[in-house]
Amino acid sequence: MSMTSRLVSALVLTTALVTPSLAYAQADQNSAPQQPPSGPELGNPAPAQPVDGVDQGDAGQGNTATADAAEEAAAPEISAPGGDIIVTGRRSRNVVKASNQVISVLSAEEIARTGEGDIAGALGRVTGLSVVGNGLVYVRGLGDRYSLALLNGSPLPSPEPLRRVVPLDIFPTGVIASSLVQKSYSVNYPGEFGGGVINLTTKAVPKESFLSIGGGGSVDTETTGDIGYSYYGSKSDWTGFDNGERDLSPELKDYFASGSQVNNDVALGRRVGATLVNARNAVVQRVRDLPPGYSVNITGGTSFEVGDATLGVIAAAGFSNKWRNREVVQQTSNSSDLALNTDFTRVNTDNHIIANGLIGLGAEFGDNKIRWTNLYIRDTVKQTRLGIGRRFVSSVTADYLQQDTAWYERQLINSQVVAELRPTPELSVDVRGGYANSQREAPNEFGFEYVRTNVGDPQTRDLFINNLNGNSGTANVAFSDLNEDLWSGGIDVSYKVTPDLSLTVGGVYSDTKRVSSRRAFTFRASSSFPAGAAVLRPDLLLQPDLVLGVNTDSSGRPTPLVGGIDLIETDTGSPKFEGKLRNYAGYGKINWQATDALSIDAGVRFEKARQSVEAVQVFSTPTALPDSPTLRKEYWLPAATITYQVQPDLQVRLSASKTIARPQFRELIYQPFFDPDSNRQYLGNPLLTDSQLYNAEARVEWYFAPDQRLSLSGFYKKIKNPIESYVFTLSDDLITSYANAPEAQLYGAEVELQKYFDLGASGGWFADRRAVVVANYTYSNSKLKVGADDQVAIYPQAAATSATDFFRDGAPLTGQSDHLVNLQLGLENTERLSQQTILLNFASNRVVSRGLNGTEPLPDVIEKPGITLDVVLREGIQVRGKEVELKFEARNLLRTRHQEYQDNGTNRIQINSYDVGRVFSLSAGITF
Repeated sequence: MSMTSRLVSALVLTTALVTPSLAYAQADQNSAPQQPPSGPELGNPAPAQPVDGVDQGDAGQGNTATADAAEEAAAPEISAPGGDIIVTGRRSRNVVKASNQVISVLSAEEIARTGEGDIAGALGRVTGLSVVGNGLVYVRGLGDRYSLALLNGSPLPSPEPLRRVVPLDIFPTGVIASSLVQKSYSVNYPGEFGGGVINLTTKAVPKESFLSIGGGGSVDTETTGDIGYSYYGSKSDWTGFDNGERDLSPELKDYFASGSQVNNDVALGRRVGATLVNARNAVVQRVRDLPPGYSVNITGGTSFEVGDATLGVIAAAGFSNKWRNREVVQQTSNSSDLALNTDFTRVNTDNHIIANGLIGLGAEFGDNKIRWTNLYIRDTVKQTRLGIGRRFVSSVTADYLQQDTAWYERQLINSQVVAELRPTPELSVDVRGGYANSQREAPNEFGFEYVRTNVGDPQTRDLFINNLNGNSGTANVAFSDLNEDLWSGGIDVSYKVTPDLSLTVGGVYSDTKRVSSRRAFTFRASSSFPAGAAVLRPDLLLQPDLVLGVNTDSSGRPTPLVGGIDLIETDTGSPKFEGKLRNYAGYGKINWQATDALSIDAGVRFEKARQSVEAVQVFSTPTALPDSPTLRKEYWLPAATITYQVQPDLQVRLSASKTIARPQFRELIYQPFFDPDSNRQYLGNPLLTDSQLYNAEARVEWYFAPDQRLSLSGFYKKIKNPIESYVFTLSDDLITSYANAPEAQLYGAEVELQKYFDLGASGGWFADRRAVVVANYTYSNSKLKVGADDQVAIYPQAAATSATDFFRDGAPLTGQSDHLVNLQLGLENTERLSQQTILLNFASNRVVSRGLNGTEPLPDVIEKPGITLDVVLREGIQVRGKEVELKFEARNLLRTRHQEYQDNGTNRIQINSYDVGRVFSLSAGITF
């Protein structure tokens, strides 16, 4: 029997079905027939002009019209702010080469080669990028707070309580046409640009009608067919939508609306508490054979002529349902010798359901394009956890049995309009407007703890009992709700003064509002609680009669009160908060082709922002609220990139810029929050302020043949007031909070190679094949700079305190790996769809959480990502005149474990470690 792991599996998404393109045998057919890019006109750069009699291009052997045509056909769809990515077209039609910034682009073809089902997994193959936790993308070792995610050039809200950046694992690859990663800052992007920006472009309307249908299934060697745990919930849970069984009871709704406090009204608390627990939401059941995962998707589009205009529509829908089972070892220690405080083993079973839909409408008339895109994603996890362990500070003999049931709904709705207008050949006007809403609901987060003493009374010592007194048994429930609205708009105006000089100005407005609440309760038994009831399962332990108390017998005659369980709200100080961020920005920049070989892109951005987080009073009798911080900041953010073309196929880039990073909303509120994924508790710090980053980069790029390149770069970042986590103890519990460290530095180097080898000379099976090698390596080194005289602001302390009490000089930034390696080795047929790819990924150890920094500091918590090895096979076969794509995926063939630990050189404890299974998937799809 193979047991397994925990909810970090929320990033396993649908095995997206990708089918071949009409233009390229290996491209994503859902993106075909190809449409010219809807944002910057990547497919139509300015005409190339010869330099010293040589036409500029990619091929080291000299450019040809055929190579140009191939590059133009392969140009991915990119919709980004600030005008054209390709400004002059003199260097090349290759997007990466012709851009005036340091970028990487994952086209539909490259995403398909990875076989990944979500965009976070595909981005993990990009140079300098790593995926941490649930779809959080780190750029060059900088945490997710230093990354910026955009959809078609517009900002996105996050459904996550602990961050403002959207996790990218919720985006299926089937709705994404391209992913652009820009690592050098340009002023047309928002100033919150620490490591880089990730701009996702959704599929645009096609030139020709098509319909693609696909489906697939998967098995996990640590899950499928093994024993797991679940609870009933509701009949519709398999869809990811609750049928109303989890709606708040009328009594609880009335309580929330009344402003009353159950802590001051025992009768009210019992009336509410009697309605909360039942067999559907609190009884854990064993599932003998966990089922395999499956996914289905459909995409279609068409276009038609109306007068001089072309109108089109594209629609896509997808659904996936998967299970993941993990056996997790979680240990804690509060002492530098790592003597155990707690030692638990938990089995976590997650049922992860994804539903997504996209509808896009587009119009083209002349050189003008208008696109209206609507995206819906719903990501649901039905989680059940069952664990047993010991608390050595309480008892060296007692066993503690814990069970948790939860339902997490994440939802993203995005609607945006982009108009790219070209009134004259010299003038372009891009207008963007969007509304996005993200939600996270977690009703009925139940947690129960039963205790088996193993000593004492022979009648009870072998039984797990729950006395509901906090020492020998607990019962808790929480109701969480997060809603975030984001309105955004912008305009970019570019004017080509001369063929060699372009001026661009723009203005942007965004308004984010987040309301988050978490109402947490605990049950406490009264003195009349019957001891025999302590052995009952949760729904019987908290049945209405026991909660309300019974004072009559079966005949209605009065008797002494039996039962009576009080409901206590555990956080009456700040259960709800409202966060706002309003940002106004304007920028101006030039792009100047100074000579045939030298181009300069430079500009400055001004940002004025007001960020606030306020605790919301939820009780009619006011309670003391934590401080409500308000940050009003203005910044001038300059940026410049110089590109020098040494030879037609060799160029050098130099860039420098200043950017910022703002605190997350929850980091600013002194409100407790428990993260079940990491098993950690958090408290915010209202004294946080913005971080400022100073960035520099040098890069050499050699494009020795079409679509082939070798690049080498070095980068440096100085961060003033970086926001870092630290750990302290509160009532013997380890709590994670945040503070501005004095300074941090990050530097490193990247090397990237993409090379094809023609195998046609070998004949036979290799006649129409080529070998593909895509390799990249990133080295980075980071360190905090903390001096003896440096101070930090810690809440609720009245005065600043020494920074060395919380941070260690020379410690690396959290989430940063010194070494990142990606390697793709493949064979592909140049005439039809046939691909065989081996993918290898390595990330070195990284700090995921700080250790307690006391007189004898505890070591940091280290994650060991290790090496992962995947294989993806794609083959097209003819069925009744239609090509059907078959795809086989084998993931984690080395069975690399997930490991988070603390190690002092003598002892090691496992903070969050479990086995990860091999996953085998098979899918098929057809396009009409």
